[in-house]
Amino acid sequence: MSLPPKTLRASVAQAACCQYDLEKTLDKLERLTQLAKDRDNSQLVVFPEGIIGGYPKRSTFGAVIGERSPEGRDEFLRYWNAAVDIPGPAITRIEEISRKTDVFLVVGVIERGGGTLYCTVIMVDPTEGYVGKHRKLMPTASERLVWGQGDGSTLPVLERSFKSSSDQTLKAKLSATICWENYMPLLRYYYYSKGTQIYCAPTVDARPVWQHSMKHIALEGRCFVLAACQFAQEKDYPADHAVADPNVRNAENIMIAGGSVIVSPLGETLAGPLLDGEGILTADLDLNDCVRGKFDLDVTGHYARPDVFGFTANVV
Repeated sequence: MSLPPKTLRASVAQAACCQYDLEKTLDKLERLTQLAKDRDNSQLVVFPEGIIGGYPKRSTFGAVIGERSPEGRDEFLRYWNAAVDIPGPAITRIEEISRKTDVFLVVGVIERGGGTLYCTVIMVDPTEGYVGKHRKLMPTASERLVWGQGDGSTLPVLERSFKSSSDQTLKAKLSATICWENYMPLLRYYYYSKGTQIYCAPTVDARPVWQHSMKHIALEGRCFVLAACQFAQEKDYPADHAVADPNVRNAENIMIAGGSVIVSPLGETLAGPLLDGEGILTADLDLNDCVRGKFDLDVTGHYARPDVFGFTANVV
């Protein structure tokens, strides 16, 4: 017995921020979104962590334990100025891109919140515009120096409407988890408990082991995982930015090595990993596969054992 698929087309865009050049980065975001629409007929595109505002790979901001330098404060000032306000002109431009292309966008941004910066993901609907954001709960290692912590007020699981491959309207639940937040079991569990079907994972983690994590999450949550990573080279950063080896500077040297991927609810790699350059990966997501997967594993249902374990979330 075969049921009609509930399929939508989704993409991940692997690209670098043009560090400290917001307009050039927004132009790139528009170009890649339009390409995903024109070439692949995508309805949803996920962009990497910090694609807007930048990921300051290898920056130290002049800090060691117990000491901060004036030069580091100036570097933070430059980074703060490169960040965006929500709402603000950059968000308005992203809304225009979404509306023009008729593509739902999930975009990693560096957000200004007063004097504090947040690593954030925004969600933008072609019709409604900006519909939600998630602030990274736990910046990793030295990221804590420049980013504040998110809280329970920005953990949306949004239900949006898309046209299926058979031209029927379908509803899909989407969430976003940023980089090493994906190693927070209770955060994953929270999103699973809200029924996420399209688990977006913007990141800058380009290690090969990241692929194992993405497959594990897809299998664990019985959801589609869309991991979008930056691919960045020295030329994407200012000439005075820190690099791995200051004695061997080369515009083509890799700073962030990509590895974007799309994985099915049963752990099958549908597209990627994309290595060695910028680009777009696209796959058909049949939401029925989420239910097929939960036939034998539903970690918030018949595998939850609430008689043994309890779970609470301080969500505002």
